[in-house]
Formats: sequence, structure tokens, C-alpha cells
Amino acid sequence: MKAYVFPGQGSQFIGMGKDLYENNAQARAMFDKANEILGFEITKVMFEGTDEELKQTNVTQPAIFLHSVILASTIEDFKPDMVAGHSLGEFSALVVAGALSFEDALRLVAKRADAMQRACIITPSTMAAVLGLDDAKIEEICASVEGEVVVAANFNCPGQVVISGTHEGVRLAGEKLKEAGAKRVLPLPVGGAFHSPLMEPAREELAAAIEATAFSAPRCPIYQNVNAQAATEVETIKENLISQLTAPVRWTQSVRAMVADGAVEFIECGPGKVLQGLVKKIAADVTTAGV
Repeated sequence: MKAYVFPGQGSQFIGMGKDLYENNAQARAMFDKANEILGFEITKVMFEGTDEELKQTNVTQPAIFLHSVILASTIEDFKPDMVAGHSLGEFSALVVAGALSFEDALRLVAKRADAMQRACIITPSTMAAVLGLDDAKIEEICASVEGEVVVAANFNCPGQVVISGTHEGVRLAGEKLKEAGAKRVLPLPVGGAFHSPLMEPAREELAAAIEATAFSAPRCPIYQNVNAQAATEVETIKENLISQLTAPVRWTQSVRAMVADGAVEFIECGPGKVLQGLVKKIAADVTTAGV
């Protein structure tokens, strides 16, 4: 069985999608429509902007979404048996599975990016990657930090977990994690504590938008970040999507669940190769490829 997976923030690069725009009429029409919906020329930033411009959350998130979904739309005989997306990538997965329209999903992604940006301003916060320590140990240490917010936010693969919280919370947890045997604790160049309780203002804002958006039953199961389980019911999908901003991304668990349900081939659709690398570390026996 084939599983298509879609990347999240961090996989962007200047020039992404340019070849699609220039060589495929359908792709060009979708990019043009996106410029119209967003109210600015995101294609100009994607194709010829600076890294600094592309790094702004309100550009990065729609850019990665657009590259992933438009790329998927150009695949002949596109028939995924199951899909999943890492954080932002879940929106791409929902579109290709037919649960959300391209236009509605793009509006939600733009709203999500703006809401996250605002939440980052309310509480200055950050994230750090923890390498070489057991998941349960990381959760235990984060829970032991008093008076600050810090949680395990991304379970990317065994031995790679991202923590998220206030600057002081992440610093204190980092020291304790190193003492407990973490090989490295690497601060990440992000503007805030994504997938932590500090994103609550953004979650509330996005919840209202998701509730007001039309969803359809997907044509294949989508394995969602919050619980790493296959979802096909519209209400379940919406609830999980709303919870996603303040809950951890259970990527390791999602990939394992997909393998348990028969996935033998994982195809990454979107910029970069990050997910192919993570999948291989989670399930060494499967084959991986990029579009």
C-alpha cells in the first residue's frame, strides 16, 4: 500500500514550485488563484524572493502548502491508500484526500499562519531539538520544570524530539535533558512555541474558521498528528485539526500506525526530503521516495 506524506515548516527553499509554474498549465492556474486568494504575489517570493522573506510564517506556511498540493495535482493516476502530513502538512494531506477544497484549505492555512504569528507576539517563546534521548524521559523532564511552560512538541523519529515553550522553560529543560544524557539540545530558528499550550490564542482563532469551513469525507484514511490514528469521519477530522496547534505532532507514532495498517511505500510530496529521512529511521523496511 502507498502512503503519501506532506512536509511542514522548515522545508521551504527559494525557487520552490517555479518549474511547475512554468511547465504545467494547471499548476500555473492554481498558483495564480493562490495569489488572488492571499491578496499578495506569493509566487514572486517563492520563485525569486530572499530567504528572509520566505522565512516569515505568513509566507512559509502557504508556500509549503501550495508546493505540496499543486505538485500532487500533477501526478498521473494519483491514488493514495492513506495520507499524513507533518504539522502544517496535514492541511496538504486533507486536500489531496478530498476532505477540503484547495481554496478553503489555503484560506485556513493563511489564517493559521497569521494566528500563530500573533500568538508568538503575545508570549515570546521558542523550540529546541533534543537528540539521543528516550521519548518518555523527555516528557518526564519537561513536566518537572516548574513555573515555566515547556512540553515535548514533535515526536519526529526515535532519538529526535522537539521541545517547545517559554525561553526560560526551554533553557531549563535543555540543561536537565543534557544532564540526563541527551547527545545534543539544539535551539531552533523559530519565532515561537508551536504545538504547545502557548498557541492557545491561535487555536481559538483557527477553531472558529475550521468550524465555518465545509469538509467532506476523505477518499482515503488520514493519519492525524494529535493521536496518530486513521480518521475518515468529518467531525473527527475537524476536532483533531483544531487540537493540533496546542498538541504534539506524533509523527513517529503516525508512521508506525500506517505501517501496521499495510503501508510499504512512503512517497513525500512537497519541498525537501525531511520526511523520507524520518520515515526510514522509524520503519527501516519500507521504501521511500519523493515526487
